[in-house]
Amino acid sequence: MGFGMARKTTGGSARAGALAALVCLAPLAHAQDAPSSVAPLAGSGASAPTAMVAPPLSASCDVPASDLAGPIALPNFTAALQKRETVTILAIGSSSTAGTGSSNTAKTYPSQLEAILEKTLKGEDVIIINRGLPGEVAQSTAERIKSEVALKKPDLVLWQTGTNDALARVPASDFAATVRSTVQWLKDNQTDVALVGLQYAPRLARDSNYAEIRDALKRVAAEENVLYVSRYDAMRFIAQTRANLHLMAQDGFHLNDLGYQCMAEHVAHALIVSLFMKKVRPAAN
Repeated sequence: MGFGMARKTTGGSARAGALAALVCLAPLAHAQDAPSSVAPLAGSGASAPTAMVAPPLSASCDVPASDLAGPIALPNFTAALQKRETVTILAIGSSSTAGTGSSNTAKTYPSQLEAILEKTLKGEDVIIINRGLPGEVAQSTAERIKSEVALKKPDLVLWQTGTNDALARVPASDFAATVRSTVQWLKDNQTDVALVGLQYAPRLARDSNYAEIRDALKRVAAEENVLYVSRYDAMRFIAQTRANLHLMAQDGFHLNDLGYQCMAEHVAHALIVSLFMKKVRPAAN
């Protein structure tokens, strides 16, 4: 709830119980959304997700797990959920975070994500601070991230980035360096981060610089071992399999209400799956 109206619980044991209960969430409403098993991350070795059901993806937004995200542990955010009734998430980025193209503020992805997380993380009050600024490139956002983290002390940062850098023809190497240094700064400040990638837009699909920025962001996430939500792959899958659905506003670039709904569902799914990764002992020789 974005207005500080925290729900009451009976303390740490209740919160831990609420988190544990998520492992046994009820089956999804429709068969096509039934969860598939999630394989451990390639090369991770030390960790794997638990057997659990993530928030259901609606029929319009359903995509294969491989087109969405690979789970990455969120230790600081997980600890915050276990200790407190209220957790704070900073959603920062450009127009996709601000909600350009949505019909009202309730339809932006941070607002819809907040509602999904509160429904899923029963007993938790989730506050998402929306700091989207249309047109901003990563370098400017990086400066704002440091200020916002110092002021708001979020438990998790959702950084949507890349699109404007691609349009501004920022070299992919410079973009990657900016993202990497900021991710490392967040780690040093015990703040988990999820990188939310570029949107899929047919008119940009063949743009080489757009592809380079997209791939650079994914590469940094992998090398820094942070969560990466592949908006591009998820949106492309929907565009290629459901031609009657439109995720874009009339300008063919910004998202519409359905686009933001899918974005919120996809980010929520990636977060919840990542929250339930467990350490696994190596097999005995």
